[in-house]
Amino acid sequence: MGTIAYLFWGKNYFETAQQLLILLQIVIITILIPLAFIYLLKAFGKVDSIMISDLSQRKIPLIIQIILMVILLKQSITIDRIPELFFFFAGGIISALLALGLLFVRIKASLHMIGISALTVFTIALSLYNQVNILNVIAVLILLNGLVAASRLAMQAHDFKELTIGFLIGVAPQLLLLYCWL
Repeated sequence: MGTIAYLFWGKNYFETAQQLLILLQIVIITILIPLAFIYLLKAFGKVDSIMISDLSQRKIPLIIQIILMVILLKQSITIDRIPELFFFFAGGIISALLALGLLFVRIKASLHMIGISALTVFTIALSLYNQVNILNVIAVLILLNGLVAASRLAMQAHDFKELTIGFLIGVAPQLLLLYCWL
């Protein structure tokens, strides 16, 4: 979603074919390959379900996601080609590393909250950086933060502390890395 936000509201100079190639690379590395690994881990009995509620089962998927995002930044979304997306994904790596580190001290963070809060900060930054008025999109993203949190509480997947930790882990790296590109 961050890539789509960048392609819509960022001032990029890519042609349509290049934009589609960037989007395709990111979809493959951040969605399709991780889904394949989750089903593989499920087949081998390493995870119970795609929701991965058990703390010990979250480690391998997070490590895989970190490795895939590092590959993405090394091979495709480089700092010299697309600095905004580079730092967005670098923030994602930092967030994933923080979530992984917390697992070793038996603290669970909401990965859903990490994702939606990071996307919200990135979209706000894109709006400021490119001087694009997308207040309606930002309002929807803020609303989605609340809806994601409410749904995770309703599903009893997380408690308030885990949601707050997830929110902070998503926001903090994005805010810190804004200084690199904003």
